[in-house]
Amino acid sequence: MARPRLSHILPLLLVPALIGCGRSGDAPAPPPPPLSDAAMKAVVEDPGTNREGLARAVDALFTDEAAAETRAVIVMRGGRIVAERYAPGYHENTRFVSWSMAKSITGVMIGMLVSDGRLRLNESAPVPAWQRPGDPRGEITLRQLLQMRSGLKHVEAGDPVYESDEVRMLFLDGRDDMARYAEDQPLDSEPGKTFRYSTATSVILSDLAARALAPVPDAEHRRRAVAEYLRTRLFEPAGMRSMLPEFDAAGTLIGGSLIHGTARDWVRFGEFLRNKGSVRGAQIIPRQWIDFMTTPSPRQAQYGAQIWLNRTPSGKDRPALFPDRGPKDLFACIGHLGQYVLVSPSRKLVVVRLGKTPDDKLGAVTGHLADIIDTFR
Repeated sequence: MARPRLSHILPLLLVPALIGCGRSGDAPAPPPPPLSDAAMKAVVEDPGTNREGLARAVDALFTDEAAAETRAVIVMRGGRIVAERYAPGYHENTRFVSWSMAKSITGVMIGMLVSDGRLRLNESAPVPAWQRPGDPRGEITLRQLLQMRSGLKHVEAGDPVYESDEVRMLFLDGRDDMARYAEDQPLDSEPGKTFRYSTATSVILSDLAARALAPVPDAEHRRRAVAEYLRTRLFEPAGMRSMLPEFDAAGTLIGGSLIHGTARDWVRFGEFLRNKGSVRGAQIIPRQWIDFMTTPSPRQAQYGAQIWLNRTPSGKDRPALFPDRGPKDLFACIGHLGQYVLVSPSRKLVVVRLGKTPDDKLGAVTGHLADIIDTFR
């Protein structure tokens, strides 16, 4: 039998390829569905980037079921709001709870007190209970508290949740005097050696602020002194007039989790941080303090001083943001259930997202936030 010639075989080999060229899988992708009127109206005519692209990125936070419940989004570019949208039932005058975004306000307040000479960054934190002879907690510095490396035995987000220190402090046996509860905990590592994110630590910072400001150490004087300091030194100069801080029964600011404000005031806080503490040319806090807050902690690359950084985390910790996508200079105030104030100085951006998403489902939220950041280059 004669062997088939190569010239006869080659056309047959090309048949599958030719058939494949006509398959629907190689057809151009269909255009995305049109955006709703609400999605387009949320973005100004000239946002400084592709308007439809920005509108789609914002819309995804409201329409993607994986992102759960988004209640407010604001995008500010160069000091101008270019996108603003609210879910039904929420609006520009709604106060939203901070959860842990409050820590960044506490960090700024401590910076102001250091600038005033009332507190010292590198000295032992002036907690009276720690100053007794032989108490190893007397070695803890203010810097270490700010960077979440005090060494105190604070368990955050533990299992079961009702045994976590932030839950016990906020809602159970520590709720009437949160600072005492937080300060009474023993060391479980040498001060400065271990990063441990802790809401109780921010309450200790709030207590130090009250001790520095209140001439009379009763609850009402403590509350009034801190509230007035925040109002006159930060909130009013920065235009954040809706801000409402909460205090416990001992007059301590709940500076790790409970400061309320409108979405517009949260974006103003982000703009304050983007401008390194400057408001309309007036320097409210030394620029070096914002630099300190946004410098990685020695024990955790993705954390500064009461603020999160867009860096690859140290150790086995999960990324809080998206270091593989966003700009390296991006940092954020982050709160429980998906509260975010994102700041990128290099892109002149502040992005606020407020809502209610379980903490173990935040990947969809951060993904869409990264999309918003990526629309600006």
